[in-house]
Amino acid sequence: MAQVRFEIGDLAEIRFCVSPVRETVTSLWALADPARHACHLPWVRSARTLAGLGAHRELLEAFARPRAHLPAFLTPAPGDPLVEIGEELAAIRATPPEIVALDILATDRPAVPSHPLARTVAADPVTWLPRIADAVAAWWDAAILPYWPRMRALLEADIAYRSRQFAEGGPRLLFDSLHPSTTWAGDRLLIADASDVDIAVAGAGLTLLPSLFLDHRVLLTESEWHSPSAIYPARAVGTLWEAAPAHAHGSPRALARLLGANRARLLGLTATPATTTALAARTGLTPGSVSQHLAVLHGAGLVTRSRHGREVHYTRSRLGEEVTRECAG
Repeated sequence: MAQVRFEIGDLAEIRFCVSPVRETVTSLWALADPARHACHLPWVRSARTLAGLGAHRELLEAFARPRAHLPAFLTPAPGDPLVEIGEELAAIRATPPEIVALDILATDRPAVPSHPLARTVAADPVTWLPRIADAVAAWWDAAILPYWPRMRALLEADIAYRSRQFAEGGPRLLFDSLHPSTTWAGDRLLIADASDVDIAVAGAGLTLLPSLFLDHRVLLTESEWHSPSAIYPARAVGTLWEAAPAHAHGSPRALARLLGANRARLLGLTATPATTTALAARTGLTPGSVSQHLAVLHGAGLVTRSRHGREVHYTRSRLGEEVTRECAG
């Protein structure tokens, strides 16, 4: 049984974040064991055909192995909910060599020993750390970036859902429903897990990260030089690669005539909560243009908006659902 202990005030320091680097690194789990990650098979088939990434992929696979622990320096807990891949890569590159070595050695377990290449990196982190960052950047560009708008939208939708739970029911509702293995016990989060991890938040804050490629478990990370975080499987991952209905991504003539093509498309894309930035990335419109269209839709009662930290999430309202359904029928 693992546990995370909270003191007075620690609950105010719970934050949700999306980590592009973590999703990039953990995507290798799906390549290594596609049967276990069957929902990602459409992506796996595409990623396996990528050329010119052999050395980068080999280096990352030395760390991102099924059932093996990831070294903390490779997936740092983001300090900002809006963190971008460049910031996380800079954090990896800036990791002191001695911490790289210690992080790698900490993942060496009797059940899953370290990969020989990982031990080579630990012996010479100064030489290998830039190569690791380059490998993450290359895999991100080729395998993740083309799909990142839809990936991020799903992760943000999960965060919007969890944030509402926390606001409405406090830590009990949040943690009791976070995963079948998690339970809130008054002043601590309990996780039914084979490992005996005991983390005291003690003012350090706790970062909660939904993950697309983590399955069947919740992971805790903590060390003397890294703030604690809990990574959990995101909701509705099985829908990630589904082909959307035509009316969700296209512009049905009736709805387009009513609202205009761009507003009709944005209304279709707000079936799950989405930010202006995410919608701009998915539509190719500028953030300013998306913001103007959303203001009109919100004024007409077709979308609702809710603030979560520094982000505003837009979601199709009941009226918006009815209008979309009627125009698509």
